[in-house]
Amino acid sequence: MCLEDWSADIKEAGNHKELWYNKIKDKGLGVKLALDDKGEVGGMIQYVPIEYSFGVEGKALYVIKCIWVHGHKQGRGNFQKKGMGKALLQAAEDDVKKRGAKGMVAWGLILPFWMKASWFKKYGYKKADRIGIMSLLWKPFSDDAIAPKWIRAKKKPVVIPGQVTVTAFINGWCPAMNMTFERAKRACAEFGDKVVFNPINTFDQSVFNEWGIPDALFIDSKEVNTGPPPSYEKIKKLIVKRVKKL
Repeated sequence: MCLEDWSADIKEAGNHKELWYNKIKDKGLGVKLALDDKGEVGGMIQYVPIEYSFGVEGKALYVIKCIWVHGHKQGRGNFQKKGMGKALLQAAEDDVKKRGAKGMVAWGLILPFWMKASWFKKYGYKKADRIGIMSLLWKPFSDDAIAPKWIRAKKKPVVIPGQVTVTAFINGWCPAMNMTFERAKRACAEFGDKVVFNPINTFDQSVFNEWGIPDALFIDSKEVNTGPPPSYEKIKKLIVKRVKKL
C-alpha cells in the first residue's frame, strides 16, 4: 500500500497492486526500503527492467516506477527532508549496475507536486522525452547506452451511440490508478444499462501493444484527468453529465 496502510482512500485500491507484484517479482523487480535510526520504514523505491515498464521503450535499462518518502502527518509521520530519497536513488542505481544495466530511467512531472522532474535532475538525470507534463529522464552508465522514449497512445476508445462507455485501463502497479479504476467501476454500477464499464488489463503485453496506454480513464473518448486520483463523487458527476447528453 505504498506506506499508506493507514489511509482510508488507499483501501479503495483493491488487490491490483498485490496481483501486479506476484506477476512481476520474478521478472527483475527491484525494491528498496529506507529505514530511520529506529528501524521505521519511511521511504521506498521500485524499479523494473524496461521490458516490463509498460510505457517506456529502450534496451538494457531499468525504469523507476515510483520513489516515495512518506510525508504525511498521519500514519507513520513525515520522513521527508532527511536524505532518504537520495539514499534510495543511490541504492537502486548501485543495484542495477550490478545487474548489468546500461542506465537508469525515471519519469517525472514538470509541475512541482509529485515525482518532480527537477528532483531527478539534481542527481544527474537528463531529459530524454516528454508527453504533456510528464518528462522522461535518464542517467546513462555507459557510453553505448541508448536513450529511452515514451510509448505513445495508438488509439482511443470509440463512442458507441445510445450508451456511455467508461473505459478503465489498468496495469496494477500504481495504487492511485487502481483507486481510480475501482471508483469508476463502482460509479458505473449505479446507472444500469445506460453506462457500460469496460476494463482493459494492460499488464497483458499484447493488449498494451494494441493501445499504447498503460493506465488511464476515459468516459467515451474523452480522457479524465487522474492526477491526483479523482474522487468517486467527481467520476460519478462526469458520468451523469455525459448520460444527460444521450
